[in-house]
Amino acid sequence: MRRGIVFVALFGALTMAPAGAMAAPWPKPSRTAVQAPPGAQDTATPGVTEAPPDVAVTEQPTEVPTEAPAVDPTAPAQDPTQDPAEVPTENPATDPAAEPTQAVTEPPAQAVAPIPADLFIDIRRVRPNRNEPRTARGGSAGSFVSQCGTNGNAHHNPDNFIVAPGVSNGAHHTHDYVGNLSTDGFSTDQSLQAAGTTCRNDDRSTYFWPVLRVRNGAGDVGEDGNVGTILRPASANLRFRGNPRAKVVAMPRFLRVITGNAKSVSQAGANAAAQWTCTGFQNRITQKYPICPQGSRVTRILDFPSCWDGQNVDSANHRTHVVFPDKATGACPAGTKAIPQLRMTLTYNVSRAKARSIALDSFPEEQHDPITDHADFEQVMPQRLTQRIVTCVNTNRNC
Repeated sequence: MRRGIVFVALFGALTMAPAGAMAAPWPKPSRTAVQAPPGAQDTATPGVTEAPPDVAVTEQPTEVPTEAPAVDPTAPAQDPTQDPAEVPTENPATDPAAEPTQAVTEPPAQAVAPIPADLFIDIRRVRPNRNEPRTARGGSAGSFVSQCGTNGNAHHNPDNFIVAPGVSNGAHHTHDYVGNLSTDGFSTDQSLQAAGTTCRNDDRSTYFWPVLRVRNGAGDVGEDGNVGTILRPASANLRFRGNPRAKVVAMPRFLRVITGNAKSVSQAGANAAAQWTCTGFQNRITQKYPICPQGSRVTRILDFPSCWDGQNVDSANHRTHVVFPDKATGACPAGTKAIPQLRMTLTYNVSRAKARSIALDSFPEEQHDPITDHADFEQVMPQRLTQRIVTCVNTNRNC
């Protein structure tokens, strides 16, 4: 009889024990892998594809509290690293047999290396150094401005269909686009021709350049090391100019032209064409980030080559079919023809407090050096517009 009483007492104690008394298994560490997308270079040197640096795979064990806090038994379990607004509304306690939910640990934010101090310079310390050839008799001094806005529709992507066609994230840095509304890594002459535009006069050309950002601190996140708030240009002047020594001929339809080199650092300055300055100081040009006085805007000047071989709309390295005129005289090399030269002038409002926090998007290995500034253009204009540009330039009018 006593045996039966003891057995019943033990059985009742076991069935009434709380669920928490059973030891839960130690959760498995979560394994987070960050994989860099494949890309292609955004430079004039063909046939070379550079992948972003490898990212290490790290083990991140989920933390388990040693003592359970007193909580409402009907409330859902919450990951202490998760925003309360993102906590699942499903109550796991509704199923008594359910296993505890394992927290998903997010990978840490990318470390943001500071921009070296020697990449900045007060524009007032730069001596006047801008000298342009004077227009000689027989030259062309007019200009035409294509009004396309400042990317108010936030057309951004990290592609470049000219140097990395058919590739997503081929540039490994984000571009600003104005003009053609469809431009991405898969654009073709035909797709550009069929798309809309932000430009006046039915100019469906595509104009693009790497974005400029302001870094805000430890909270910044992004891809390929490009982090911070994208700055929309305060102005974007797209001006087609004449040649100091010759009249210009019309640009051929679907002409593709690039300027600068996104790989200038790793390629020892080859094809660098960056020009930085401040409004009110345009006679002072630097290849560093300019620190501008209060009320003056950070300015990027991107001059495109303008001596065309007369036959091709592109070339293997995207440069030999259109080359730069002589710096001293402005004359085009023998065997080439002068076409209207595109000059992009982009200005930005940057406060003095943020003057040393700006960074140009770049390939990871180029470390946001301002010498890597560059831009791209494809001509998709109606014939009447290309002829109007030629007339304005050759008759020395500013249109």
